[in-house]
Amino acid sequence: MELADLLTPEAIRVCNAVKSKKRLFQDLAEIAATAHQIDVSLAIDALQERESLGPTGVGHGVALPHARIDGIERVRGVFIRLDRPLDYGSVDRAPVDLVFALFAPRDAGVEHLKALALVSRRLRDSAVCAKLRANEDTDKLFAILCEQPDSKAA
Repeated sequence: MELADLLTPEAIRVCNAVKSKKRLFQDLAEIAATAHQIDVSLAIDALQERESLGPTGVGHGVALPHARIDGIERVRGVFIRLDRPLDYGSVDRAPVDLVFALFAPRDAGVEHLKALALVSRRLRDSAVCAKLRANEDTDKLFAILCEQPDSKAA
C-alpha cells in the first residue's frame, strides 16, 4: 500500500478559516464527499465518535483523525494544511496545522491499521512536514505526500 492508493489531488486542501475541531471535521467530510463520494453526515459522525475515544492529534502539529464508515469499499484519505494552527487537544498540546484523515470500511481490519501506520510514518518525517508547510499548491502537496521515501535525489 502507498499513499497514492489512499489519496487523490482532489482530496487535498489548504484552509485558512478553520477555528474549531468541529469545523475541521465538517471540512474533512465535505472534501471526502467530493473526492471519494462519502456521505458528509456519516463522515462527521464517525470522526466525532472516534475523537470521543481520545484525541487523534499525534504531536508536532500533526493530527490523524480516522473513522470507520459503512458503505465504502476501501480506505480513503483526505489532507488539509491549515494556514493558522488549530488548538486540537493533541498529546503534546501543540496546535495542529497538518491533518490527514482516513475513512475506512467498517470491516477494514488490518487494511485500516496499515493505512494509519503508513500515514503516521510519512508525517513523522520532519523534512516532509517542513515541505508541506512551505507549499500551498495542492498538486505539490500531493507530490510531497506521495513521494517514495527512497526516491531522494543523489
